[in-house]
Amino acid sequence: MASDLVVEARGLTKYYGAQPVVNGIDIEVHRGECFGLLGPNGAGKTTTLRMLMGATPPSAGSLDVLGYPIPQQARRMRERLGVVPQQDNLDPDFTVLENLITYASYFGLRGPELDRRIAGLLDFAALEAKAGVSIGTLSGGMKRRLTLARALINDPELLILDEPTTGLDPQARQLIWQRLRALLGQGKTLILTTHYMEEAERLCDRLMIIDNGHVLVTGSPAELVRRHIEPHVVEIHGGGVEEWYDTIGRPLVQRGERSGETVFCYVNDERPLLDALSRRPELHFMHRRANLEDVFIKLTGKELREG
Repeated sequence: MASDLVVEARGLTKYYGAQPVVNGIDIEVHRGECFGLLGPNGAGKTTTLRMLMGATPPSAGSLDVLGYPIPQQARRMRERLGVVPQQDNLDPDFTVLENLITYASYFGLRGPELDRRIAGLLDFAALEAKAGVSIGTLSGGMKRRLTLARALINDPELLILDEPTTGLDPQARQLIWQRLRALLGQGKTLILTTHYMEEAERLCDRLMIIDNGHVLVTGSPAELVRRHIEPHVVEIHGGGVEEWYDTIGRPLVQRGERSGETVFCYVNDERPLLDALSRRPELHFMHRRANLEDVFIKLTGKELREG
């Protein structure tokens, strides 16, 4: 494995029965970067993460994580890995401090060095005042920060985060983002899955969008937006919007899509479209720059996927 690669997968494949859930994908994650793995429900993200963590053996392909071939040396690799699962699995019978001490014991950590490490992690998670309280008294954001602190107890080189801010309010989400950026500043490598496109744009140096077990695109968020979406988006809704779009709006846009009661207009030059809309006060519109969510929807579709 190349020296700056923390993860290198070639032709990574996983079958369940005769169905390929992950179908021959290549992944490279470089040391010190935040790499995003995005996709709709059922795309193969969770299975891919489980293979990277050594929890699920690949059906085919090669996989090296932190210099170890997986699954052959998964146990040794996991000593240098931290994981923040999608659902908090803290022990409700223990206090904040006891959760950290118990998890540290799995890595053989104890004594003054562990005391110093826990003190630093409680400070990092802004939980110094909560060390002695039970898990049931913590807010959702506090539990998420504790789960992140617990994942760092072994000072891992690679941290895998599965939807780390799902269900959190904006203030708690911002704090988690701040902590993750601090980890990147320390040279940690992060692999992140999320359904929040803003989160991926803010945190990820590079990302991969997968669907039906296949890689659709790979690149930086800005690069993917530039490559796949016109620079300006105008969202329009209101009475008569579809008739207006079919008769007047369509010639003014490079691409238009309907979603519910809203028409999304993608344009290189927004001025003619905005000028036409200014003469129709019954229509409501918002002009914005194209973003990663536009890329995601274009490539994976608008239909709702359960699961």
